[in-house]
Amino acid sequence: MTPLRALLLGWQDLLRPQVLRLVLLGVGLTLLLFAALQAGIFWLLRLWVPGGLTLPWLGQLEFGALLSWGSLALFPLLSIFLMAPVAAGFAGLFAENVAEAVERIHYPDRLGASLDFFDGLLESAAVVLAVLGVALLSLVLTPFLGPFAPVLFYGLNGWLLGREFFQMAARRHLSEAGAHDLRRAHSGKVLATGVLVAIGLTIPIVNIALPLLAAAAFTHLFQIVSGSAGRDSRYPRG
Repeated sequence: MTPLRALLLGWQDLLRPQVLRLVLLGVGLTLLLFAALQAGIFWLLRLWVPGGLTLPWLGQLEFGALLSWGSLALFPLLSIFLMAPVAAGFAGLFAENVAEAVERIHYPDRLGASLDFFDGLLESAAVVLAVLGVALLSLVLTPFLGPFAPVLFYGLNGWLLGREFFQMAARRHLSEAGAHDLRRAHSGKVLATGVLVAIGLTIPIVNIALPLLAAAAFTHLFQIVSGSAGRDSRYPRG
């Protein structure tokens, strides 16, 4: 199955020296971001939630302190919904480097050209907002959808992440229209790979390296489904 093959090839690439340094950098930034976010929530609750309660034997308990410490227990759940937009954000920072490394290792005769930095940054920012919207929508609707909540979460995130990562990989070789046409022609494979990435984002520890895995996997997926990005390709770069 093409999506699984692309993901397995991506996993192998994460341990290669050319990509491993990016993995370590990405993991470090991810941990730093979530630590800063948790610290911000912790102190905001302590400062902004007034009032307290006096209990026998325990004395005075401040609501702010209780909620701030309680937020530590809820943060793993929140990270499941927040990891998808973080993944999309890191895609804009590392996708080009990962894609270049993967192509030099596996496809030296089919190297792509780097995109303009600001174009990639703007595209990544737009998708981050979209994925964040999906994450918040999923969080709000989860109590009402019951067993169908995972379908919404994985389906929408799979579609958005698949679209973003595949588009980034394809635009190294094709025009915007060509990348769009290729993605639509293989929409099932792109969606399936995106859903697998979205599932991985909900697995603790594994999800930290998922942004870079996705960048590598979708580079492989593009190379597999396009066959050729050279002069004989039906999707010439413009």
